[in-house]
Amino acid sequence: MPSSKLRIALAGSVAALLLPGGVLADDYAQAPMLDARVAEGTLPPVEDRLPGNPFVETMVDGTGSYGGTLRTTILANGDQYNLTRTIANELLVRWDPDWQRIVPSLAEEVTASDDATTYTLRLREGLRWSDGAPFTADDIMFWYEDVFMNEALTPSKSSVFMAAGEPVAVTRIDDLTVEFKFAGPYGLFLQQLAYGQGHQPVIYPRHYLEQFHEDYNADGIPALLEVDPAAHDWVSLFNSKVSPSFQPVYWQNAELPTMNPWTLTVPYADGERVAATRNPYYWKVDPEGNQLPYIDGVTWAKVDDPQLMVLKMTSGEFDFAFRHINNATFRSVLHDGQETGNYHFLDVQDLPANDAVLMLNLNVEDPVKNAVFNDKDFRIALSHAINRQDIIDLIYVGQGTPSQVAVNPIHELHNERQSSQYTEYDPELAASLLDGILPEKDAEGYRLGPDGARFTINFMVADVYGLSYPDIMQMVQQYAADVGLDIQIRTTDRTRLSTMWNANEQDAYIWSCTGGLSEVYTDPRCYMPYQKADVFFASKWSDWYADHGRGEEPPQEVQDLMAAYDAVTAAVTEEDRKALMESFLERSAEAFLNIGIVRPEPKYMMVSNDLHNVKDGIPVSGILWHPAPTLSQWHFGGSR
Repeated sequence: MPSSKLRIALAGSVAALLLPGGVLADDYAQAPMLDARVAEGTLPPVEDRLPGNPFVETMVDGTGSYGGTLRTTILANGDQYNLTRTIANELLVRWDPDWQRIVPSLAEEVTASDDATTYTLRLREGLRWSDGAPFTADDIMFWYEDVFMNEALTPSKSSVFMAAGEPVAVTRIDDLTVEFKFAGPYGLFLQQLAYGQGHQPVIYPRHYLEQFHEDYNADGIPALLEVDPAAHDWVSLFNSKVSPSFQPVYWQNAELPTMNPWTLTVPYADGERVAATRNPYYWKVDPEGNQLPYIDGVTWAKVDDPQLMVLKMTSGEFDFAFRHINNATFRSVLHDGQETGNYHFLDVQDLPANDAVLMLNLNVEDPVKNAVFNDKDFRIALSHAINRQDIIDLIYVGQGTPSQVAVNPIHELHNERQSSQYTEYDPELAASLLDGILPEKDAEGYRLGPDGARFTINFMVADVYGLSYPDIMQMVQQYAADVGLDIQIRTTDRTRLSTMWNANEQDAYIWSCTGGLSEVYTDPRCYMPYQKADVFFASKWSDWYADHGRGEEPPQEVQDLMAAYDAVTAAVTEEDRKALMESFLERSAEAFLNIGIVRPEPKYMMVSNDLHNVKDGIPVSGILWHPAPTLSQWHFGGSR
């Protein structure tokens, strides 16, 4: 089959002993905190810990200096992706810091067939897990054969590794090489692999996890279950050690070997902090041959309230923060606190499709609510009932634009119809539409369902991202009441909400939506039922999309929408892909599955004045888990 080396492949055969800066392998340097371990023989020399051809990080400002602990913060519960965005997200290939092209990472070379069905990836030779064990093709095959294709562990396959309705076939070529073969063209595969959800093949260390797998340790599993009362069988035991989507259990197992720059020493569990220390086997260096990361460790202070995060940032207790407090609500306070907190602002290109989205559960179990929620006119009516500009003015101090879920206007895929439709505040039109759906009212003026009972929507509301969702929902609650709809607000935290999502127990909730820029190509979760990652407005349809033998078959309009996206993923050329994506977005606009409120302004992050090599204007999205891939070059103090 014809094939072509993609631009992520290394040009020619770069000599493994010579780095771009002209440094020989025996000139590699390591962090001083590791010197004693090497001297006493408990840790191999740095040249034996690095791969033969280590990843050479491009410095933002210049070569850095070793040492120090990065102090940052995390919500006390349900904020596991904060950890992922800080110290994880090591992938086979990755996006460059400017989000312009895909570059080598754990894989140093990729070959793709011209028909976009087959991808061959060759790993760097000499890669090691954080405990020193070799990282090879056998680890990827363990993920594929024993986790991904194991129905007990993976009953629902990630759409990242599906094409033409079939899961990928992965074949081991040799110790360093694997082949990913799809049943049909999959032109988006490398993009998918370079985003956060492409991590699955590289987070399952076989040498560690096989002890918890029935196929490898059937005789030993009973003894392991005896000492782990929370696990009732080998599947729950295995799932308590690692998570395919970086759920909390991943960050609660400090024994799990990783390929990350830092490894956990204090897990994300009970206690007041989370902590990580440098991985001595990390596989990246700077242009002078200094093993990364520069910083010795990272600590996260666990905080319950974003306002407390702001207070601690302005008092100088953190070196870096952006999640939960980098929005219009806190900007003025954080701006005024730069001197006392010893930090400055850097721009973050974080432009999601919408910052506040009402997600009615289109697969809700209640038959009355299911029928009403699936009536498009009901969703249109609720949308017209909302005064978006008032919400923006009062909650977001005027920062933002009324909008539905849509690609940002700065991107070539922006669809103005999708953005602006049904955003006009028109309670009379809303009431008129509702009169045709729920015409009867009770004595208090609230609408009744066809069963004669008051039609009540229970909205689950978690105060996350510092986006003031409880305040927004109080305003939405009143707008809905003005047109006769009863909304009851149920406050919760992200952990509890996640449990409800996965059990399909919620009527509705409010959340943010990724897909505002180029990530919309690979992550359309807010534009159609897709991956179940924070967005659960039609989880049964999502299951069906991944596997037609599961979930619930959606209506034809939704199936057509899914087919339109399948055409996008199969496109081989960028021109075809763009045209097909525009068609998909038009179909999504017509379906109008969610109700957006506000398109956000660009965000920011706070960085200590003592930190260097931090990129200004770094792009971030729901699946582009920056700044993690570049944080290993951050350092305190001046250059060497």
